[in-house]
Amino acid sequence: MKVIVCGAGQVGFHIARYLSAERADVTVIDQSPALIQKVQDSLDVKGLLGHASYPDVLEEAGASDADLLIAVTFADEVNMVACQVAHSLFNLPTKIARIRHRSYLKTKWQDLFSRDHMPIDHIISPEIEVAKAIKRRLTMSGAIDMIPLAEDKVRLIGVHCDETCPIINTPLRQLAALFPDLNIVVIGIQRGDRCITPSPNDQMLAGDEVFFVAETTHASRAMAAFGHEEKDVRRIMILGGGNIGLTLAESLEQEEASITAKVIENERDRAQFVAQSLTRTVVLNGDALDPEILDEGNVGATETVVAVSNDDKVNILSSLLAKQYGAKRAVTLVNETNYAPLIRSLGIDVVVSPRATTVSTILQHVRRGRIRSVHSLGENFGEVIEADALETSHLVGTPLRDINLPEGVIVAAIVRAGTVIIPDGDTIVLVNDRVVIFAAPEMIKKVEKILRVRPEFF
Repeated sequence: MKVIVCGAGQVGFHIARYLSAERADVTVIDQSPALIQKVQDSLDVKGLLGHASYPDVLEEAGASDADLLIAVTFADEVNMVACQVAHSLFNLPTKIARIRHRSYLKTKWQDLFSRDHMPIDHIISPEIEVAKAIKRRLTMSGAIDMIPLAEDKVRLIGVHCDETCPIINTPLRQLAALFPDLNIVVIGIQRGDRCITPSPNDQMLAGDEVFFVAETTHASRAMAAFGHEEKDVRRIMILGGGNIGLTLAESLEQEEASITAKVIENERDRAQFVAQSLTRTVVLNGDALDPEILDEGNVGATETVVAVSNDDKVNILSSLLAKQYGAKRAVTLVNETNYAPLIRSLGIDVVVSPRATTVSTILQHVRRGRIRSVHSLGENFGEVIEADALETSHLVGTPLRDINLPEGVIVAAIVRAGTVIIPDGDTIVLVNDRVVIFAAPEMIKKVEKILRVRPEFF
């Protein structure tokens, strides 16, 4: 696959690294000499200094025979024009653009990004995607992550295991016998800096972050088995009234009548704009690091604070301060991955990475096969891929134990005609089944092949 990435910022760099590791032919375009130098020094990609929407620059990048263009510069207009030029002059087949400004994303203008007007195949809005990711975590108390799959018949759930977790220090193969109602598949364990794809003999330890797949109707029971029976969130405080904070508050107003939200925004004009945009959300103008403002917002009665300002340090410190003043849980937006080891030790409950969220959204349009969704579990951890089983797939028609799936690949769930199957070795995948698979990073390309075509079809 030949890919052009427009923009060498955090998202562009991460996408280029991801795709180059999978041996894609990647060219990255940016106007910053420093960013292009970083790309060339760090990745096995071609760096091109220039304006991403200029025809001659796209031509030099190889747009005439490229398969995919991903435009993630900081300017919406550059991303839009780059896609238009790639389509009109080079007939580039698939174009993805990051669009951030709310005006472009209003429903009444949805025809703007159509083949007859501005031919962009997929629009990515980081603020909307991050707000969705945060809202998912709010709807399942105690989870560090929750992703609905197969029209929410199946859920991928991440939890933190502490010393009170009932199922730590137990080999995974014994879980079914000890907890017969625990119908889950553990697909990943984060232990310190290690990412573990578990075998049946592995066990969970105190301090681990564990990712598992469960049928949605059994999700609460599974959370209880991990020692998480927190009450549903009713009161939240959003620290930061930027696009993410406003989008989240709007979504809660429209879809979660049982949740009461308050927003703290430092800039007066922005606070007034946010207040005018919302109907039942209280907006306070002040510094989230000011204890008096937190007290005015009654942070002590708040179940969850959500820190989503534009400054990682402010998000981290305000989350810790809010917890010190009585908030039960903190969901914190952090862009810099370098802070991750520190954050785990500070007591912040949930970390949300805009970059990882945006990358996951882009990847589902990159993967080959009949892919429904792709979710990255973090840096160098792996992906959860939801796909339809094709007639030509190597998965179809053979018991899973006889397929000899590569190490680092786990079939976590199957949805057949609306019924969820948590598979074992005797399970046989049928044509058109919806399959949920975890793949370690080095196995992703193999999983793509397994989902598409069995060897005799090549």
